[in-house]
Amino acid sequence: MKSLFAAFAIAALALPAAAAPVRHRPVHHATPAARDWTKVVVATPEGGFRMGNPAAKVKVVEYGSLTCPHCAAFSREGEQPFIQAYVKSGRASYEYRNYVLNNFDIIASLLARCAGSGFFHVADTFYATQNQWVQRANRMSPAERAQANALPVGQRLGRVADIIGLTPIAARAGVAPARGKQCLADKAAFDRLGRMYQAATVAGVDGTPTFFINGAKADAATWPDLEPLIRTAGGG
Repeated sequence: MKSLFAAFAIAALALPAAAAPVRHRPVHHATPAARDWTKVVVATPEGGFRMGNPAAKVKVVEYGSLTCPHCAAFSREGEQPFIQAYVKSGRASYEYRNYVLNNFDIIASLLARCAGSGFFHVADTFYATQNQWVQRANRMSPAERAQANALPVGQRLGRVADIIGLTPIAARAGVAPARGKQCLADKAAFDRLGRMYQAATVAGVDGTPTFFINGAKADAATWPDLEPLIRTAGGG
């Protein structure tokens, strides 16, 4: 490829004597587009997933449960205004840490975390459909529970995910069923949720959603209450 490129360059310079003169036009340099920090999603050492600029002046951490209706309300009403106004530009970062409250929350959390950098998309999809799969979970019959419990440990969560309808929802959000089953059988991932819960409890988390701004627990659980605190911290 290098020799072909060199030959092309040399041939292009061998212009006929009668060739028309080259007229140089001014070069207009486009202004670089501002970086979209919503495209940057990474796993954190604490076990969460962070969207945005790691050097942002304002660092927001949410401890949430995917079965929590108040967390679902924030996902619907506050997450996008927060992301568009503060995270996208790099003024704030947004980290979500799972604070699991029950077995069904464990299943949803493992599936969302299975998506890696797609975590927020899957989590938001679970929140948007929360009523659907939580109601199905609450209607699990004794026979369905017994059926799941009769399976080997590594297959139980996957079976429950099928029963309550999380498997197809996760698939629509980008987590293929086979991949989801692998993540639900991952004991290390399961244990990580337990350690995150313990660490959160030590930090003072006792419900969801709980927000921290630059390491300090915020007295806010809704976007109207949270935004002024973000502005005060320097995100405005």
